[in-house]
Amino acid sequence: MVDFCARLESVVGSDNVFPQEPLSGHTTFCIGGPAEWLVTPCSEEAVVAVAALCLQAGVPWRVLGAGSNVLVPDAGLPGVVLKLADNFAAIEELPGDLLRVQAGATNEAVAAFACAAKLAGYEFASGIPGTIGGAAYMNAGAYDGQFSDVCASVCCLTHDGDVREVPAGEAQFGYRHSLMMEKGWLVLGATLQLRPDDPAAIQERMDDLRRRREEKQPLEMPSAGSTFKRPEGYFAGKLIQDAGMQGRSVGGAQVSEKHAGFVVNTGGATAQDVLDLIALVQSEVKSQFGVDLEPEVRLWS
Repeated sequence: MVDFCARLESVVGSDNVFPQEPLSGHTTFCIGGPAEWLVTPCSEEAVVAVAALCLQAGVPWRVLGAGSNVLVPDAGLPGVVLKLADNFAAIEELPGDLLRVQAGATNEAVAAFACAAKLAGYEFASGIPGTIGGAAYMNAGAYDGQFSDVCASVCCLTHDGDVREVPAGEAQFGYRHSLMMEKGWLVLGATLQLRPDDPAAIQERMDDLRRRREEKQPLEMPSAGSTFKRPEGYFAGKLIQDAGMQGRSVGGAQVSEKHAGFVVNTGGATAQDVLDLIALVQSEVKSQFGVDLEPEVRLWS
């Protein structure tokens, strides 16, 4: 596959192609084997070209943002991992209280930009440790807000290689769900509809949410955020706690002692440790309460 690597380099430059790159350094779990090629394109045209090259060569590819909601297998991944992070993170203010944001911009950066522009509405996401691409893909939410509340449209790359602007009304947003997730489309960016407000008030709301996160969540330890989706009529963390699973460990993976809804890496955890602990938690909660817990973390394979 030397020729394929050379073709990748011809599209994005040799400085943006990383063969056999360990993904443990690119995920907030600090877990994961190597990607056959990690590629960091810096333009929409480059993203489209890399995807087309992979399709033509029959090479599998997938997208990674900040790596905050994913578990990468210990053996690593074949093919190309397209990383859309600070290399693809432009934010632009448009008339009509709109922000146009590339997929790799972090939620924190977007919230800060909006605050400086005197625009409110994205405060809820200021502490979600991911990117706009991930937020759009899974309709991320926290503290009574979700991405669909502020989305005007999402720019996507379809499997056919077409760049398509999907209006929010057609994005089929639901709880941790979207049309992009259902179709497996790559999110290139999004346009957000915000509203004018006093920046001091916006900042105060963000500061309050930050304090609440710091008090309740194990932000000091590697994790992938909330491990499970919220079951209808329940809270996952409460079920896990009531099942006596808080603090339970498998290898280096542990159900957080601070918040039972998080699985954390206490040091040296493998992906298999996390998978085994997830399965154990699911089994206990199902046995004791009859509730099926569905992982919110994307389990790559």
